[in-house]
Amino acid sequence: MKVTHSKGLHGEVTIPGDKSISHRSVMFGAIAKGTTEITNFLQGADCLSTIGCFRNMGIEIDNTPERILVHGNGLHGLKAPSSVLDMGNSGTTTRLISGILAGQSFTSVLSGDESLNSRPMARIMEPLNSMGAHITSIKGNNCAPLQIDPGTLRGIHYHSKVASAQVKSAILLAGLYADGRTSVTEPVLSRNHTELMLKGFGARVSAVTESDGRATASILPCDELYGQKIVVPGDISSAAYFIAAGLLVPGSEILIKNVGINPTRAGILKVCEDMGADITYLNETSAGGEPTADILVKHGPLKGVTVEGAIIPTLIDEIPMIAVMAAFAEGTTVIKDAAELKVKETNRIDTVTENLKAIGADITPTDDGMIIKGTGMLKGAHINSYLDHRIAMAFAVAGLAAEGETEIGDSQCVDVSYPAFFETLESLK
Repeated sequence: MKVTHSKGLHGEVTIPGDKSISHRSVMFGAIAKGTTEITNFLQGADCLSTIGCFRNMGIEIDNTPERILVHGNGLHGLKAPSSVLDMGNSGTTTRLISGILAGQSFTSVLSGDESLNSRPMARIMEPLNSMGAHITSIKGNNCAPLQIDPGTLRGIHYHSKVASAQVKSAILLAGLYADGRTSVTEPVLSRNHTELMLKGFGARVSAVTESDGRATASILPCDELYGQKIVVPGDISSAAYFIAAGLLVPGSEILIKNVGINPTRAGILKVCEDMGADITYLNETSAGGEPTADILVKHGPLKGVTVEGAIIPTLIDEIPMIAVMAAFAEGTTVIKDAAELKVKETNRIDTVTENLKAIGADITPTDDGMIIKGTGMLKGAHINSYLDHRIAMAFAVAGLAAEGETEIGDSQCVDVSYPAFFETLESLK
């Protein structure tokens, strides 16, 4: 895909459904009693992997353009899969479904593509096995393929070294099948979609954040969950590219409709405000505990900032886009406490650094982030996405603001989270 310098972007964008919430709505609906109706579901490859896995375990799922209907069989209604459960490229599917499968009475095997099968899974294997699960890495490298055998689960209080919604969610989901209270304490609060949605399905979930920032989520074993109606808000991770495009391309004004602004993952909005961005929130509402708003973005000068500490878990997926914004800003931006970038679809410290240097940015990688000195004037170049959807989209936006032509290699990888991304971007020109 080739992207050229733009002289201004204008119009409205309706963002596809939130990926994290789309995954969870199918998973929780599958283990609930009755039918769960989901609208604005994200029809991306990762979320379709989740649907495929639960169909393989006997769950009837109707997928139409208007809505998803998940005909749940109850907390103990999953059936042994007829084949290996295909995770595709989805780390969320792999880690969350492991918590559910840890409490089942059958054996299952989880595997995915080459990228997925290279990502670390010890972070969920260790706490789940300490609960009494039997999860093994078939190749002995703490990565998928994983085999999950039946086990009797007991409640634990797990102290996580990292603030990870995937780790937390896997443990809480296993806690539905445990013999007592299960708790997870994180150094800071990670995104809380699981807690909010499980409570809506009827689970007994509680959450406490201490004065020092530590956050504990707890769940009690459950007899049954019950099907719900879920309207998935627009994905702020997808909205981030259009927010940045509106800020970076001179003369731009973009209205982004129905964006989820849950504070546990809307850190990019705080960073944009700290950088001096011209952002206005309109039509703020809340449905199912998930706040949403329309976001009006106008071009304007940005300044360098420091991004660190408790805000990192709320914007970890947006750091490639933040790094691109920093390259066009005035002054220096420091991103730290973000070592989690190393275990995403790519090592995003490396891939962001390589590609920003390719377009002329002044960037220095660090062990847990990067230092970017804004230059404001970058030139188009060939971008290697390494099949990472967030790298491809972030540097497509960079191409709109850079001089000349930018070519995104393997741009089809955006299908993981935003199949219509390039068409939507083109509609604003």
